[in-house]
Amino acid sequence: MFTYQIEPRFSETDALGHINNTVVPVWFEQGRTPIFQLFNPDLNLNQWNLILKKMDVDFVAQIYLYSPVEIRTSLSAVGNTSMTIHQEVWQKGKLVAKGDCVMVHFDYAQQGKAPIPQEVREKLLQHVA
Repeated sequence: MFTYQIEPRFSETDALGHINNTVVPVWFEQGRTPIFQLFNPDLNLNQWNLILKKMDVDFVAQIYLYSPVEIRTSLSAVGNTSMTIHQEVWQKGKLVAKGDCVMVHFDYAQQGKAPIPQEVREKLLQHVA
């Protein structure tokens, strides 16, 4: 499992005073950075090789300003060309949001999915929960 901690910012709140629902997918994307680095260690955009196919988010409880959150990221499945990533947001010891996404290993030159390299697959499998 990968973890990432963030302090919610005032600009991420909405008119109701809690963290806006559009913020959690952005936090999840940041939490996936260690996975991105398994495919592209330098995060070189000219060599980018992943695309987001699908994402869902369940909002379990309100998320508040001025209290750090922890983003927890693990893999629930690794296929030949794609993987399913599970993520959670925790605040004050409580699960406040969770979600899953499917990311595809993608060949931009061929404009299609590509097999996940074996050395990357082995590293990914270490994080399957």
